[in-house]
Amino acid sequence: MSSETPTERREAAATRRRWVTLAEVVAVAGVLIAALTLWTNWSEHRADEADKIAAQSSAARERSRIELSAIVQDGGDTLLLKDARHDLQDVTITFPRALGVSPQRPPAEPVIEGAWFSAPLLTLTDGGSDDRAGRLPVLVSVQYFDGDTTRSASGIYDVIWKTEGRMLRGRALKLEGLRVRQRGGDQAKLDAIWAREKPAA
Repeated sequence: MSSETPTERREAAATRRRWVTLAEVVAVAGVLIAALTLWTNWSEHRADEADKIAAQSSAARERSRIELSAIVQDGGDTLLLKDARHDLQDVTITFPRALGVSPQRPPAEPVIEGAWFSAPLLTLTDGGSDDRAGRLPVLVSVQYFDGDTTRSASGIYDVIWKTEGRMLRGRALKLEGLRVRQRGGDQAKLDAIWAREKPAA
């Protein structure tokens, strides 16, 4: 027979219950910590995936965006349009209606030729100094390849020009460059810009 008294047995049972309760608390705390760790890892993974998708989408948009520039050719008679990342296919140059020049679609190279609009621009600026400079807003619409995909874009660009006097042959128009004014745009916006900014005689 055991020599424990009933009081000692009650105390021993209470001690065992305390140890069981403490073990249960530690086990529950361990489960909660594991669940919190799992949830944190999962949410970080989701955030990383979302960041990757956003970065890929942003990079794709940046790659597909067209950045037109121009190289002056033929002594200022022509601007060759270029984009560093894309091959330009079809180009349409639309002029302000008041200038009286129809839209031009160069058949081979994507160019802007001064001959298309030199006569009306020289007439418009006649009567002042022979040496003048200015900008002609044009709507440039292009189709280009982005990888295997054909895309299109348009924007209003300023053709930078100057006139100079020539001995016995009147004035000549020379093209000096191209500068983007805005992405997108249409004929109405182009006409409004020209009405505000056309050079005076």
